[in-house]
Amino acid sequence: MKQILFALFFAGIQVGHAQNDNLKINQIQVIGSHNSYRHAIEKDLYNLIQAKDTTRSLKGLQYTHIGITEQLNKGLRNLEIDIFADAKGGKYAHPKGLDVVKPEEAYDPDGLMKKPGFKVFHMPDIDFRTSCYTFEICLQELKKWSDANPDHIPVFITLEPKDGDANFFGTKPEDFTAAVFDEMDKVIHKNLGKDKLITPDMVRGKYKTLEEAVLNNNWPTLKNAKGKFLFLLDNNGAKRDLYALNHPSLKGRAVFINAEPGKPEAAWLFRNNSEDPQIEDLVKKGYIIRTRADSDTKEARANDYSHFEAAKKSGAQIITTDYYLPSTFFNSPYQIKYDDGTYVRVNPVNGF
Repeated sequence: MKQILFALFFAGIQVGHAQNDNLKINQIQVIGSHNSYRHAIEKDLYNLIQAKDTTRSLKGLQYTHIGITEQLNKGLRNLEIDIFADAKGGKYAHPKGLDVVKPEEAYDPDGLMKKPGFKVFHMPDIDFRTSCYTFEICLQELKKWSDANPDHIPVFITLEPKDGDANFFGTKPEDFTAAVFDEMDKVIHKNLGKDKLITPDMVRGKYKTLEEAVLNNNWPTLKNAKGKFLFLLDNNGAKRDLYALNHPSLKGRAVFINAEPGKPEAAWLFRNNSEDPQIEDLVKKGYIIRTRADSDTKEARANDYSHFEAAKKSGAQIITTDYYLPSTFFNSPYQIKYDDGTYVRVNPVNGF
């Protein structure tokens, strides 16, 4: 009987039947992509770096993605976007890796990287190929797709702000400060619009803290979440704490954070090891959990589905992969999707 109910609920999610309008957004399980914007490193650059540093393998970077709109059309409902601050513009306009190899194709032919604003790529000077050069372009693409598909199930987006030390080319990313984070929120609101967002304030509602709301299952229903996006900051430590500073329970913020249980901001949690025995209990308590089916191409090369199977069973609401399509870099049939070929289903742990 449970399997029959599961099938009926899932069919309702796929076609938008009314019987699923009251499911909460933490009662589904979605498959999404890791570094969703990313195109592969230039082949000659990859080979050159690998030849010069034989102590490390770059095999973990041998993956690429189709465009974000194509991923959404395919049915993925989680994306990951990395952003670099670039207040003056031009900081990343000429990747230094292209000084040592001939480009396979023109880089940024429209000069988008010269403009001020957040940029989207994986690593300065080396891993810079991207399907959307700027954060604004990514957000505008999301809004365009959403406007064309207004009844879509909410899309969960992990957002990783990147800074840090200079690389061996001497490029040091701009630091994320409180003011930069404020600007990030403004860019999200401006390009998506408040009507497209589910924010911490919306989930907290009348509860004292965000975590209290989550533990009382105050996530919105699918009916109220249709056509919307949720953002999660993919950081621990200093950047996460800086984003939450002076915003108790993330009041006024556009993005959720990876706060541990017991913190007033706790709502979404990263548990990248899908075999973590705590995941199922956290899901039952009301948290939304993000885990991984694969990483660094290891599972794909071995055609190993064990982490994906554990992720499905755990009830983690978000499962990320680099392989919603099989690899084009090595011979493996590895491909992540549910048994019926889709990327969304009712959560097996709390969906009934």
